[in-house]
Amino acid sequence: MTAADVGAPSRGRFILTAILTAYGLYYLFVPSHYGLLDHVDLAIHETGHVVFGPFGEFIGALGGTLLQLLFPLAFVWYFLREGDRHAATVAAWWLAQNCWNIAVYVQDAQAQELPLVGGGEHDWAYLLGELNLLAYDHTIGQLVRFTGMLIFAYATLRGFAYSLGHPAKQ
Repeated sequence: MTAADVGAPSRGRFILTAILTAYGLYYLFVPSHYGLLDHVDLAIHETGHVVFGPFGEFIGALGGTLLQLLFPLAFVWYFLREGDRHAATVAAWWLAQNCWNIAVYVQDAQAQELPLVGGGEHDWAYLLGELNLLAYDHTIGQLVRFTGMLIFAYATLRGFAYSLGHPAKQ
């Protein structure tokens, strides 16, 4: 991208943002939907347990969710550093989508109805149990979902603005 292109509208980026917006809205209204990135997110989540496992049982259990959040945040950081704010909004959309998945998992802590990879212990049942917050799994899950909604709103609105050439590098 040349200096003359900065601030110029981008039809492809606008269309991508529109698709992510439509898909994100669908995802919000059909939370049981198994999404496009869910297999990738699951692999990242499970890797997080391995990465953070050496830091103890609690951090190891939290590690799946931590990596699931840190991975898209690393892309947001990278693209912001490179000056590609629109690409950062796409990564932020991915972060929002992860929050929605995490919210479903948190809200399942008491019921434990979700199938777990390889069986084993439910991360959020263990985590909330250790913190004496298990009775609040639905409330905490709703807060995580709401956080994802705020990130989604910001990411899509800024994504449209950047794709239309409004202030800031593309």
